[in-house]
Amino acid sequence: MSGNTDQSATAAASVTKLDLRIVVDDLSGPEIAVLLTEHVAELATHSPPESTHALDLDALRRPEITFWSGWDGDTLAGCAALKRLDDEHAEIKSMRTAATHQRRGVASILLRHLLTEATARGYRRVSLETGTPEFFVPAQKLYAAHGFEPCAPFGDYLPDPYSHFMTRTL
Repeated sequence: MSGNTDQSATAAASVTKLDLRIVVDDLSGPEIAVLLTEHVAELATHSPPESTHALDLDALRRPEITFWSGWDGDTLAGCAALKRLDDEHAEIKSMRTAATHQRRGVASILLRHLLTEATARGYRRVSLETGTPEFFVPAQKLYAAHGFEPCAPFGDYLPDPYSHFMTRTL
């Protein structure tokens, strides 16, 4: 067996063993503040300010946004949010995996949770905005693997060469 196959089997085993506890988060904990500060700062290095759409802590506290954190025991593994656009349409915001948990399936677990929540809330469509630079290709692939397809700008977004818009019907 090649080394790559062994690594793939190990990665698959670690994903299977990850038991993420996902909770609605009030954004008051220091761990989430650090993760979101890193998120906003890192995204700002890959897109110009007018093309950066990451939300800070205050913006995530809006009533139309529900924010979840995913915990591996007592360790923050990642986060994600769902923003209500209208009665049938929601937007995914602030998907982030902690550096300690990257490539362990956290993003897929959180994304499946968001899709389940969106369906339970009666949304018929979920959309998102991610970047176009090379840094964002893994995110684009993750969303495509979960049924998202490219779409036109939605909500308040305008066409932007740094934005890649995706949507999925539920």
